[in-house]
Amino acid sequence: MAEEKQNPMKAITVDKLIINCCVGESGDRLTRAARVLEQLTGQQPVFSKARYTLRSFGIRRNEKIAVHVTVRGEKALEILERGLKVKEYELLQQNFSDTGNFGFGISEHIDLGIKYDPTTGIYGMDFFVCLTRPGARVSRRKIHKGRIGHPHKITKEDAIKWFQDKFEGVVLAKAI
Repeated sequence: MAEEKQNPMKAITVDKLIINCCVGESGDRLTRAARVLEQLTGQQPVFSKARYTLRSFGIRRNEKIAVHVTVRGEKALEILERGLKVKEYELLQQNFSDTGNFGFGISEHIDLGIKYDPTTGIYGMDFFVCLTRPGARVSRRKIHKGRIGHPHKITKEDAIKWFQDKFEGVVLAKAI
């Protein structure tokens, strides 16, 4: 018999990469963080507002405190590769969600290959990766919306296996 063929509809791809940089205050630091994200992705970032007032943190409701950007396609894979290189391709089991997405954080943006600028400073950021399979649009389209069957949904184990195959990454059970 011939070798077993893979079903092309079961292939997992990166739907999008969301990069979030939470500064915790509005003003100059937030605009500098936005400039860093724009430098990294080449896209215009979006500002996020606080949902409610926290006096202990000194933030008010609807105050801009964070900046994020969504990247898709080949650029998302390239930026994800740079982010994983900082983490040395090691993620924890708890970095993966039950729905097959995963995320991690880095503490310094200069590790991604961006040149250090003393006027900008150093910012940490969170990377969150949404994985998908072909045919996922069925559940999101406007006309004749359908449901994705359980065998077609991406599980935590599928995401871990994809990460290990694609990036030769290591998934640790607990932090060292």
